[in-house]
Amino acid sequence: MRLPRVYPILDTESLDGRAIALETAAAAFLDGGAGILQIRHKRHWSRDFFASARTVARLCREAGATLIVNDRADFALLLEAGLHVGQTDLPPRDARRLMGPDGIVGFSSHNVAQLCAAAGEPVDYVALGPVFATASKLNPDTITGIEEIRRCRPLVEKPLVAIGGITLENALEVLRAGADSVAVIAGLLPSPATAHSLRERMEQWRQLVKTA
Repeated sequence: MRLPRVYPILDTESLDGRAIALETAAAAFLDGGAGILQIRHKRHWSRDFFASARTVARLCREAGATLIVNDRADFALLLEAGLHVGQTDLPPRDARRLMGPDGIVGFSSHNVAQLCAAAGEPVDYVALGPVFATASKLNPDTITGIEEIRRCRPLVEKPLVAIGGITLENALEVLRAGADSVAVIAGLLPSPATAHSLRERMEQWRQLVKTA
């Protein structure tokens, strides 16, 4: 698959911290030109939250953008979205069985050994990180750094997504090191965070990566 250069992640804890609704952020990023979105929700999927996620799925379809759900294959299937799994989630081969041959499956890695193992899994892309220090995880993995992106790029033919602490200031260096896409959470959330400022920030990212 060909991934957009910017991969916005709708992390609900981060959005809640900025008092921004999931649907508002999704609509703003799509208006700003996002070609892919991931819903990352580590808490209970209540009926109300599923309704919000369903709205996001509709917005993505209308915009021609790809929607990915983190961790939860059941909700990914219900939303007709792709799935992203981590090292402690559903194994990639089981995820592929559920998602079918045409469903998108992404897989996280945090070091060379995991990346090389991921290269042989039935997934569409592999994420590597955290590249830099990140506040989006309570117990983050060891920082890889940009040189690890450069060293790992030849080890996997699948699209490589860099994640973790990526900002407007360091994104070009990450992309030039070999990442196909950069996954961004906090770097897409200006303060104050409004529908207008989120759209503008997404537009900034799109303009930036054109120079990579």
